[in-house]
Amino acid sequence: MYKDYLDKILTLLQDMKDSQGESIKEAAVIVGDILAKGGVVYTFGSGHSQLLAREIVTRAGGLVPIYHLPDPTWGMAEQLEGYGKALFDNYPVQKGEAIFIISNSGRNPEPIEIAMESKARGLKVLAVTSLEHSKTVQSRHSSGKKLYELADVVLDSRTPRGDALMSFEGVSEKAGAASTILGAALMNAVMLEAAQYMLDQGVEPPVLISQNLDGGLEHNLKLQEKYKHMAWAPYYFF
Repeated sequence: MYKDYLDKILTLLQDMKDSQGESIKEAAVIVGDILAKGGVVYTFGSGHSQLLAREIVTRAGGLVPIYHLPDPTWGMAEQLEGYGKALFDNYPVQKGEAIFIISNSGRNPEPIEIAMESKARGLKVLAVTSLEHSKTVQSRHSSGKKLYELADVVLDSRTPRGDALMSFEGVSEKAGAASTILGAALMNAVMLEAAQYMLDQGVEPPVLISQNLDGGLEHNLKLQEKYKHMAWAPYYFF
């Protein structure tokens, strides 16, 4: 069973590689330009998607400053219309920045409202979603919109509808989720392309090093000093 699961993951990753190149590059240019100018990129996800919102934040091999905008309810209010707007009002975002918004289905009010409010404030919206799933369900927001319809760039994780991959004989439910693995690979691909884009523009990308490597802590402390003036800096440790 586990071999079949891993084979399906590899097939989906190849599908992503073949189909998402242009979107990855487009998102990378947005991210690279913002970071090169000293700006900030944010991530947001509700429920399980919050794991992916943390994936590219303050990690070894990642870029800074990438800040996670947390949902304190961990998705318990993601279907409550109005909550996303109220939550977003507490975030010190600025025009000209960008935000990754992660939602596999893209149908719930919270990520939809985060996207709406982001665009209203002049942020670029980079949606990490499953088009196969999202296009087969109805929006739960009164606007009738889904996340991918509000995005400047759509990063399709290629996750199958319903997320789970594996069937069991005599059991109607499937198991073996794919969205976390695929979403993490997709977002890290954007970060790598952004780093290369910055280098191509003559700008050294601000890459974090594992603090478990010799010299890693010293390197990261220099980056912390560089970005300590930013509004979200006190909540993050490089």
